[in-house]
Amino acid sequence: MIRALTGFSTRHPWKVIALWSVIGILFAVAAGALMPRASQASSGDFLPKDYDSAAALRVAEERFGVASDASALTVLVGRPDGKPLTGPDRKHVVSVAKELGSRRVVMPDPQDTATTADDQIPFLATDYSQTPEVSVGMTAPDGTFALLSVRLEGNTVDTGMHNLFRAFREQAEDAFADVDLRTGFTGGLADQVDTRDAEETTQRVVGLLMLGLIVLVNVLVFRSPCAAFIPLLAVVIVGGAATGVIVVGALLTGIKLDASTPSMIGVVLIGIGVDYFLFLLFRFRELLRERPDAPPRAVAAEVGSRVGTAVTSAALTIVAAFATLGIATYGGFRVLGPAVAVAVLVMLLASLTLMPALLAVTGRRMFWPSRALKRAPRPGLAGRTGDLVARAPLTSLLASVALLGALAVGAIGIRMDFGQGGTPHETRSATTAAEIARALPAGVSDPATVYVTAAEGDRVPTTALGGLSRELARVEGVGKVGAPVLNAQRDAARIDLYLTADSQTQAARDLVSGPVRDTVAAHTPKGLRAHVGGTAAVFADISSAVDKDLKTVFPVAAGLIALILLVLLRSLLAPVVLLLSVGLCFAATLGSATLVFQHALDEPGVNFVLPLVLFLFVVAIGTDYNILIGDRIREEMEGPRTARAAVARAVRHTAPAIATAGVVLAASFGSLAIGSNASTQQIGFATGLGILLSAFVLSIVLVPAAAALLGRGIWWPVRPGGRRGHGGHPEHVAPVPGAADHRAESATTTG
Repeated sequence: MIRALTGFSTRHPWKVIALWSVIGILFAVAAGALMPRASQASSGDFLPKDYDSAAALRVAEERFGVASDASALTVLVGRPDGKPLTGPDRKHVVSVAKELGSRRVVMPDPQDTATTADDQIPFLATDYSQTPEVSVGMTAPDGTFALLSVRLEGNTVDTGMHNLFRAFREQAEDAFADVDLRTGFTGGLADQVDTRDAEETTQRVVGLLMLGLIVLVNVLVFRSPCAAFIPLLAVVIVGGAATGVIVVGALLTGIKLDASTPSMIGVVLIGIGVDYFLFLLFRFRELLRERPDAPPRAVAAEVGSRVGTAVTSAALTIVAAFATLGIATYGGFRVLGPAVAVAVLVMLLASLTLMPALLAVTGRRMFWPSRALKRAPRPGLAGRTGDLVARAPLTSLLASVALLGALAVGAIGIRMDFGQGGTPHETRSATTAAEIARALPAGVSDPATVYVTAAEGDRVPTTALGGLSRELARVEGVGKVGAPVLNAQRDAARIDLYLTADSQTQAARDLVSGPVRDTVAAHTPKGLRAHVGGTAAVFADISSAVDKDLKTVFPVAAGLIALILLVLLRSLLAPVVLLLSVGLCFAATLGSATLVFQHALDEPGVNFVLPLVLFLFVVAIGTDYNILIGDRIREEMEGPRTARAAVARAVRHTAPAIATAGVVLAASFGSLAIGSNASTQQIGFATGLGILLSAFVLSIVLVPAAAALLGRGIWWPVRPGGRRGHGGHPEHVAPVPGAADHRAESATTTG
């Protein structure tokens, strides 16, 4: 199958390139236009229905008409001089709020906004024009400001909705300025828009720097602009196709993507796509050197066939790891896993078709103007490393294990942090939230809510809720309890709780999941049912779901990867070595993240999704690199050379590709570390570090050292080469003419 795909692609390269280009562009355009329709921003919608906060969301939607995509805003209104509001000021607040609640907000034409080129296609944009719900809320105890509660409905992932908020903010600012009052906006869309605006320039610069680093690394390695830019261009085209496939698939199946899925997929595709192209390029260059008179298309076909087998095995390992997320209870994981798996499969198909076609078309011109093809390769660091590992495998193995083990010790005492990072402190939204928090309970702009419902056909008696409200007011950490509000049918009631802790903090989550829910369970009147909702409750339930998923996904993913390795490697011992090494690397990476963020930076702990993300990426990609070096070691052991000479030669030829790929992929993930969101920073830093450890410690040193120590026995029961039955020991090998010279060359020459 692999040979057929690569053979067809190298025989008809221009057709393959044209087909991929058309598909990539069309699907990229479709993804950009349809992504908002396939995404949702509400994390609560990803929770299973049996969780308490998920039940509260259903009550809010069914009994109170609160749309699942509604975004609540808090508007602060005060005097410019900071003095308490006067009687006329309070009247102005009420009258202007009434006016804003009756005025339709028209979403700006996408053609007139700065986001059009990046995010929207005008004729496919959704029109979110609407009349917002505006009501006057509480006033600061010192009377310096009043708060308005505003509700806008629409997909907050869509930049069109962001533009609608900007239009509403401008209307509100102008309306209150006319009566000499100032405004501030926080919560919901205000946080998202302000964060996006604050980080837009930084993210673009980081993206350009990441692409520049990839190009620079390739230029330094291959001394050729073609080898630097063609892989990147190909990966961008394939990335557009993969993202489009996922978006279209989500729309056809009715599955909603998490808002973070597109950025995660983009990082994964750029990283592994460039990785796979690099593996092909290095082997292509190696064979062109060995066969200066061979037709480039024939060499490209052979490279595609040889490397394609290893790339397929590596890609299927990543697919298997992420596919296990399909069994997760938290919907965000259940969507992310298959989405990444599909994206990797699309990139794998491109690795077996588009990339060999590009090699066939460019041929030796791929490495112009470098003269590396015309001269014998010189000794280099890769050759010296391979020689060192082959000469002293036990020392190399122990040093690698000691390094990883020392880092893994850092995971002792690890704590999980379920914070969401918040907005940058310099944004207008954050400044407004801080001003409110100085005068009122921190959770006033995002209250927890208790929903009380009666059985079908019954009503909720207002007098029955007084006792529950009084008991909730006695709970430590509840700053204020709002009066019960009945719905139109009077079969449900809502009680808002204004916590003293910010809704996105661990303290708020502990409060609602513990004392608040206990109080509700103990004091809800007989015949009524109650559920606790709100941001804090949602993330408290997400933390429970994620904790359950970690205990399920880890062993299933590890077992599936082990099974794949057994089938691919046809060995019982090699999979054990590979899995133990990547397991140690995972522990080392998690320990490093704990040392940096929990201890050095004194953060509450590591982000709650970090262990799962690290496990999937570090174990899957670490196995990815290990398969590539293991496949080359096995190939070299098929020959007459000793096991250690085979390891030295495999490291010499494969280490440059793995090292370059590791740097590129680590840079790709490292770009996530630039930003205000603490959870994204941790994921970017830790994943980048884990990939570097996988590349430079596991695949270049630890695994080759283990192979050198175990010899051909590592492939038992199907041992390669002519040493079956001899245990792979050099003394049992018959000398081959020229073997000594070949071994000497193997230990001192780089690829």
